[in-house]
Amino acid sequence: MDFVLTWEEFEKTHMRVGRVVEVKPFPEARNPAYIIQVDFGEHYGIKKTSAQLTQRYSPDELLGKHIIGVVNFAPKQIGPILSEFLILGAVDGILGTAVLEVPSDVPIGSPVA
Repeated sequence: MDFVLTWEEFEKTHMRVGRVVEVKPFPEARNPAYIIQVDFGEHYGIKKTSAQLTQRYSPDELLGKHIIGVVNFAPKQIGPILSEFLILGAVDGILGTAVLEVPSDVPIGSPVA
């Protein structure tokens, strides 16, 4: 094992359910990517990020999905946009990264454990 994370360290990671509300092309990105806005509910609001999901998804396929995001990382400048969260996905070098989804009846803002 390369690194062992303590339970207390894991508890500091805030993963929440969010609904994708906007997906736009990100032509300035080094690798093909989208600018994605996700609604994480009343407490966290709408946050944006960039994600290299163009190989697997069209913008319309992402819109409305209930995804998992890490919402308490420090913002990160990615070209001209400030990424406010990390969208979680399973990396697949052949078909492209697949976002982690939950059923649409799970309320946005719900914590992930």
